[in-house]
Amino acid sequence: MKKSIILYIIVLSLIFMTACNDGNTERSVFGMRRGINIGNALEAPNEGEWGVTVKDEYFKIIKDAGFDTVRIPIKWSAHAMADPPYTIDKAFFDRIDHLVNQSLEQKLCTIINIHHFDELVKDPEAQKERFLSIWQQIAEHYKNYPDKLYFEILNEPNGALDQYWNDYLAEAVEVIRKSNPDRILIAGPGNWNGISALENFEIPEDDKNIIVTFHYYNPFWFTHQGAEWVNPSPPVGKEWEGTDDQKQFIEDEILKAVDWAKEHNRQLFMGEFGAYSKADMESRAKWTSFVARTAEKYDIAWAYWEFCSGFGAYDPVLNQWREPLLQALVPSE
Repeated sequence: MKKSIILYIIVLSLIFMTACNDGNTERSVFGMRRGINIGNALEAPNEGEWGVTVKDEYFKIIKDAGFDTVRIPIKWSAHAMADPPYTIDKAFFDRIDHLVNQSLEQKLCTIINIHHFDELVKDPEAQKERFLSIWQQIAEHYKNYPDKLYFEILNEPNGALDQYWNDYLAEAVEVIRKSNPDRILIAGPGNWNGISALENFEIPEDDKNIIVTFHYYNPFWFTHQGAEWVNPSPPVGKEWEGTDDQKQFIEDEILKAVDWAKEHNRQLFMGEFGAYSKADMESRAKWTSFVARTAEKYDIAWAYWEFCSGFGAYDPVLNQWREPLLQALVPSE
């Protein structure tokens, strides 16, 4: 009898771990292993305003290239009423539905989040009820969707929100669990999902279907050189050579997240990492490859930032992958 129970548990575990891998036998995190963000599209105030409109074929292109996960950043706050009951615009829900379905049809693990909720960051107490209401609507709307759809609570909490974040996160999880008791959730610490903020991060301990995310863009002087949205912007012309010291710096930082995850018995997801296009391609590819392989070394799933804009691994004009970046992310083996 005991042997039968043990065998049953092992079989269930194997099924769960490969749920979204579609034949990929390498280890994954809740089905995720290698992903990409479709950025600068739905997290803009309106889709297209930042140069990216999502095409249906993007999801097949991503799947065929060897990715198993898509993260779709979404600025829900730009499409929800400012006052109670904070209703989300139906046409916007319809658009998200369409894209989620396109992704799920490709058997991609599909992450939707709340992105760029600027009002919440600036005035947390005034926006708390709106934040929870938006999640109540999203959760209710998608409660019958396949379990390959994951919810990420909030992208990069920071600023004034940091002191409230652990409490707001717990309340958001409680709201979501009323309609989605078993759906996989993703949440990360304050300070822009920084590794250093994990030491102050708290998560509902009894909910084991929560993956902890962090973002990685170090060294910042390299990854964000020439970035127009950074003030002051790091000067261009900085190469990342991949010296032993440079590699050790990155691995040591990622190991801080690994150690935290072991202590708290959590799976990790590196939800964003990338180097801006004003860095030279050779350095970008070298850095991207090392960060991705280091994450994989410690069983951390990841999603590159991003598909086809300023950090893009795909050229939407030529309709082809930028091969050095694609090979850095999904190497031919």
